[in-house]
Amino acid sequence: MDFTQNERLDQITEETIIVGIDVAKHKHVARAIDDRGRDLAKRLVFENGFTGFKQLLEWAQNIAEKTNKSSLIFGMEPTGHYWLNLAYYLKAKEFHAVVVNPMKVKRTKELDDDSPTKNDTKDAKVIAQVMRAGRYHEPILLEGIYAELREGMKLHDMMREDLASIKAQMHNVLDRYFPEFLTVFKDWTGKAALHFLKKGYLPEDIQSRSEEELLDEMKQAANRGVGIKRIRELKRAAETSVGLTVGLRMAREEMRYLTDQYQSIQERIEAHEAQIEELVLHVPGANQMMGIKGVSSVTVAGFFAEVGDLSNYRDPRQIIKLAGLNLQMNQSGLFQGQTTISKRGRRRLRCLLYQVARPLSIHNQAFKQLHHYYKNRPNNPLTGKQSYVALSRKLIKIFFVIGTRNCAFDETRMLRDIPQLQEAA
Repeated sequence: MDFTQNERLDQITEETIIVGIDVAKHKHVARAIDDRGRDLAKRLVFENGFTGFKQLLEWAQNIAEKTNKSSLIFGMEPTGHYWLNLAYYLKAKEFHAVVVNPMKVKRTKELDDDSPTKNDTKDAKVIAQVMRAGRYHEPILLEGIYAELREGMKLHDMMREDLASIKAQMHNVLDRYFPEFLTVFKDWTGKAALHFLKKGYLPEDIQSRSEEELLDEMKQAANRGVGIKRIRELKRAAETSVGLTVGLRMAREEMRYLTDQYQSIQERIEAHEAQIEELVLHVPGANQMMGIKGVSSVTVAGFFAEVGDLSNYRDPRQIIKLAGLNLQMNQSGLFQGQTTISKRGRRRLRCLLYQVARPLSIHNQAFKQLHHYYKNRPNNPLTGKQSYVALSRKLIKIFFVIGTRNCAFDETRMLRDIPQLQEAA
């Protein structure tokens, strides 16, 4: 659970030793200060491994004994992934580990020496100084089903990226050797088109075969949607093709390779999504969330993979801020600038919510009404993109209520809770 600024300041007392850690791939650097910012010991350079982690704790506990202080708090920047092992280790040893926003560290760097100089020793102390001011956050260290979902969604994104890369490479091949192919088959991933590509058929191969031979092959690959008319179109496209006529042997091999890769990754994605759906059903409220028309199991899994256990949050606004969807005002005196979202949060969570807001505004009647209202309200109407952001924020609140109360989504109640929408109706 994250705390307010005052609650974080209350945790830094005269009995507290603040340990700032600059994290790297092989070696970390630690600095220790007290609640007034005074150095308590020389810096510690320790390895990113069990021996180094143990050395850190011994070093910190020795300082605590010498200074007669009873409380330790460790902080680091959550950049990259090198901080995770240390954070989980400290948590397992029941020590308080927090994270500091790298931007705050960067902007605080010149306070001590009026210099933007960067080095590991200085950064470690700056991190500790930022913590002393209460400007730190509790990290989201997922465990159990939530950790499984995060790793599962990470793998899902990797496979999706690989699939997109394969599609782009296939378009590259077709543009060079058979640019007319996609005028006959709008989608090369369809069964009939995929059969041709898997066979490595280029214009000269299609010209050398009769319409009947090609039609028989197509009927074996796709029973529906391919007739003699489509075959004739393909033949005409092959006869007038401006595709390259050199390097054909290896071009065919490239097409076969790409189709094999596409089918393999597609099968893996389907199997993986089935596993993710099975996992997410163990999360309280997930089944009810998937009951919302337009929300898939992958969306719910992605939400919990980024947010974790909803019991760690006191208000849905904390999740809105985590996603970087909190509003950022720009005004001074009589000047009134444009209000935007901060985008200071989890980019993956923000993208996930935005992407699901679009189909919700089309297929879900309640969200469709809300989307229409946002765009056409008399005061401060929103653009389409702004409305999707507003719907994303609304979905977070709905997920929070469903997950914490384990109740079903009620479209009528959602609309009833918006007085302005009732007035517009």
